[in-house]
Order: sequence, then structure tokens, then C-alpha cells
Amino acid sequence: MLAFIQSHPLIIGAALLALDMLAWQLIPAPRQAVRVGVRLSFFLLYSWVIISAGLSPLQPPPVTAEVADNLVGTALGIAWWLFCARTLTVVLGLLLMPRTGHTGRLLQDVLGAVIFLIAIIAAAAYVMQLPVKGLLATSGAVAIIVGLALQSTLGDVFSGIVLNTTKPYQLDDWISIDGTEGKVIEIDWRATHLLTGQGSTAVIPNSVAAKAKILNFSRPSDRHGVTISVTVSNQMRPRHILDALEKAMRGCRDLLAVPAPKVAVKSVSAETIDYEVSAFIGPQADKTAVRNLMYDLAHRHLDASGAAWNPDATRSRQRALLDEVKIFRSLSSDEKDLVSQNMQAQHYAAGQVVLAQGDVAEHLLLIGTGVISASLADGETLVEGGRMGPGEIMGEEGIMADEPSMAQFTAITSSLVYRLDKEVIRATLEARGEMRSALTKLHAFREQARSSLLTQKPAPLRKGGLMSWLQRK
Repeated sequence: MLAFIQSHPLIIGAALLALDMLAWQLIPAPRQAVRVGVRLSFFLLYSWVIISAGLSPLQPPPVTAEVADNLVGTALGIAWWLFCARTLTVVLGLLLMPRTGHTGRLLQDVLGAVIFLIAIIAAAAYVMQLPVKGLLATSGAVAIIVGLALQSTLGDVFSGIVLNTTKPYQLDDWISIDGTEGKVIEIDWRATHLLTGQGSTAVIPNSVAAKAKILNFSRPSDRHGVTISVTVSNQMRPRHILDALEKAMRGCRDLLAVPAPKVAVKSVSAETIDYEVSAFIGPQADKTAVRNLMYDLAHRHLDASGAAWNPDATRSRQRALLDEVKIFRSLSSDEKDLVSQNMQAQHYAAGQVVLAQGDVAEHLLLIGTGVISASLADGETLVEGGRMGPGEIMGEEGIMADEPSMAQFTAITSSLVYRLDKEVIRATLEARGEMRSALTKLHAFREQARSSLLTQKPAPLRKGGLMSWLQRK
């Protein structure tokens, strides 16, 4: 066996290199430790083969009369240094991966390039006996010329190393770089790739990202910020607008109570005032859905406060409110006028019960302003199932069938609730089958949502459950 190795080292060495590359391709990538172990084994076996053949990677091959033997020895020596560099690179990658993760791939690539450069210089010095000092001097001059030509590209490379080391963002983080917002899908040698909300890919050079203002919306991971801007005529007193927007934010259960939502005047112009609402949501909340809900609640509460409603119009606030409620849309204008004349306003302070669970409502209750919490009985305790705002109704069970309320409604903020007399509503229901049908469907849907909610313990509340019920009119 030893004689065969000494006689045919090139064949055996080439076979080992081929087997190494084949094994690297066949072993699945997730089994990285096995791949590295197999490569290390082939490298040690290759080293044993060339040493057994009388060759050393630290010395030039023995000079013989046969030119082919000299070429074989030189090729095997150079291949050993390159094989060594490749093996060392994958071993370092295996050791660094648990610490740096996928974002450290760029640093690993740079280390690999340095290792290969050292291996090439070592092969030239030990195997080929080239004048390394002259080679280094020449390569240094060439490096200066190439560096000046590739100054921008090298800036991106080293900026990428800095970004991967300091880690202001990682893969799958949602970030904003100089106003370009998106999800990080790749960080390579030259640039950071973002998947934007429009589905396009933004490629930002690493040198630009290293100098730019970076906002990371994925950190801290337990909460994310969400902001909306609202523009209102400056004829409205800011205190009224701020109060309406604060109530709107209290109506969104997805917003975290700590840190509390903030409402502030952003800018003032000759005709309008810009208001900014900022809050935080949990990691499970859908940022786009929450932002859309915040805009919807802001519009409803501003409309209820009079900011979006013209107080000089011929219609009263009660009459305008009826146009917003779905169950009244089938009524004619005269019928709505009649109903609005029978609406009695009643104010509730924060914490006051509007309608207790089990009570039979004597009026159909319509929220004018404020936020009302709906709680369901879970054994002996009450569990909040959702929050209601302007334009939503309560007490339909008592109106339709004199049934007790299946939920308890409590004012979270100071609220204005309009009471519609039961007899007036019942007379309207007799005259308008469409309204009775809409109220019957609403009652059935709420009952189904309530039963579904209470039977899904201890699973968390689903967004499409009671919240959708409360938002239907």
C-alpha cells in the first residue's frame, strides 16, 4: 500500500480532493458539523498521503531527473496549502456561526479571503521558492493602485464588516435607513437588501447605511412603535382635538398601556394644525391593521367631537349620528328626523356602568362620544372582550325580546350616550322590516361571538371575534 502511494501520489491526491468535493455536495447543508468533520478527515488523509510519498508542504519537492515528478510534487504541495486554507475556513465558520449567526457571514468571508491569501503566499515561498519579499512589495504597489480604483467598493466592504460587528440590525429586522423602510433580507459584501412594503427590493450600499440614520422597528422585540398624523382646521380648539384623539387611542385595545399613547401638536399653519399620535404595540399585533384602526377611531371621535361635523348645519348631532349607524340606513330622512327627536342625551363619567349584565335595557343606547368597555362573565369574574366608540349601539336584546344584557358596558372615558325610547324603536321596527332584520342579524352575531369567545379558554382573543362584533353597527 505504501509503495503504491509513493508511486502514484498524484492519482491518490486527486481522488481524495474529488471525494472531498463530492461529500461536501452530498451531505445536507443543515448538517454543517458533519460536513466539516468529513472535510477535516479528508485533509488529514491527504496530508498523510503526501508525507508518505516523501513530500513536505514546507519544502520544495525533491529534485529528480524526471520533470513530471517535479511538477507532480509542486502541484501536490500547492494543493495542500489551498486544501489547508479551505479546511481552516470552514472550521472557523463552524466555530463562529453559533456566536455571530447568519449576520456574521460577511466577517467569515473576509477571514476566509485573508486565510487564502496567506496560503498562496506560503505556497509561493515554501513550495515554489519564489522571492516573497519582492512579491509582497510588488503586490503592495498593485494593492494601492487597485485600492484607489475600488475605493467606493472597499468602503462598502469595510462598512459591511462594521455593520455586522456592531449589529444595528439583523436579518428579518424591519428597519428604516434614511427614510427607506423595509425588512432586511440580505447583508452581503456590498449592500444591505430591504424588502419594502410595496413588495420591491431596495439595495442600499453599506457605506451609506453606516453613515445614515437607522431606525430599527424590531427592537426591542417586545414592543414596536406606531405613529399616525392627523390634520384638522385651526378653527377648532386644540384642547378639544387632543381630548378626542386621546379617547380614540383608549378605544384601541391593541395599544400598550405602558408606555402610554401620546398625542401632541406637530405643526401649525395658517389654516390647519397637524397632530401626531404615537403609541406602542406588542410583537403579535399587525402594525398595518392597528394603524388603520387608529385612523378609523380618530375620524370617528373627531367627528363626534365636532371637528369633522359642521355645527352650523341644519342637522343636529343626533340626526347626523343616525346616518352613520348601519341599522338605521334603511330609514327615510323623515323617519330619521322623528327618531332623532326622541334621543335623550346622558353623560357618564369614567368608570360608571352604562348597562349592567343581566339588566333588561329600557332604551336602545347609542354612543355619541367616549369609549365604552364591553365585559363578559367568565364564571364569577368579568373579562373585557372589546371596546366601543361613537356610532355603536347597546341594549338591543331588551329592545327586541325583553332579554337581559349579555355583557356589561362600562365607560372608560367620560362619555355621552343617547337613549332611544323602546316604544319608538319598536314602532319603527314594525314599520321597517329591513331594520328588524339588521338588528336580528346583529344580535345573532353577537351571541355567537360571545359563545365562541368564552369557549376558547385559555387561548388569547382573536381579532376577528368580539372586536368585529363591537365594530358592527
